[in-house]
Amino acid sequence: MDWNLYRCGRIGHITYAPDEPALREYMTATATAGELWRCLRCGTFVPGKPASAGKAMDGPVVKRGREIRSELILRVFAIERFIRFLLFGGVAYLIWQFGHSKQSLEHIFQRDLPIIRSTFNQLGFNVSHSKLLLDVRKIFHFSPHTLNLLAAGVAAFAIVELVEGIGLWLSKRWGEYFAMVVTSLGLPYEVYELTIKLSYFKVVLFAINLALVLYLVLTKRLFGVRGGRKAFEERLRGDSVFEEAAREAQARQDTRAAAEAEAAATAGARAEVTGEAEAKAESPAS
Repeated sequence: MDWNLYRCGRIGHITYAPDEPALREYMTATATAGELWRCLRCGTFVPGKPASAGKAMDGPVVKRGREIRSELILRVFAIERFIRFLLFGGVAYLIWQFGHSKQSLEHIFQRDLPIIRSTFNQLGFNVSHSKLLLDVRKIFHFSPHTLNLLAAGVAAFAIVELVEGIGLWLSKRWGEYFAMVVTSLGLPYEVYELTIKLSYFKVVLFAINLALVLYLVLTKRLFGVRGGRKAFEERLRGDSVFEEAAREAQARQDTRAAAEAEAAATAGARAEVTGEAEAKAESPAS
């Protein structure tokens, strides 16, 4: 799949007119309909005036190829973070609401508990020692202050997930560092949870977080890995259309220089042959 054409098809082409003559020659063309300018992303010639102009070094940095694919992968992780934000945000709201309605809910629970116990006894279930029932009783023993603190903690975690999602969705460098650090801090606890009790949900959650950390570190070259930020930016510049234009301009210049050198050599050889012929023609006459 051509990711460059995919992105241009969704959001349009990006054209730019560099001031450098050699690059400008590569970036433009003419047709019966008028002038054409090469798109900085997909390389296709687009009719019409360029969107902007200036020095090549001041031109827009356009993501191409692998970077577009990487951006889509990060957005998948971002969607997963947004879902977490909604879940934990909902839990925080429920805890906060429970703290403010604790007394009325406890009264309803104590009032309806005999009915619930009698109903389950008729069905052959003894709920008096049920773990769920014991957990509910423990919750009612929490003070409103404790519940508010718990709600604030869950809400803070939801906000962290939201920040992660925004940073990954926008493909910002700070977002990649933030997501990597925060996710890494939770991995030891997830490993500990797996050692206590193994479940498919825990394994899947751990695999997602571990994959995100490894993907960010290796592909985005965080913390100096694989050359760090410098190597990452050099790769971006190497994928630029301007780099292709510079290589093409250099290749044309080398071809012209070689042609001129060959023409000069040919002219020199002809002059030498002509000089020898004239010299031979003068010899008998003397």
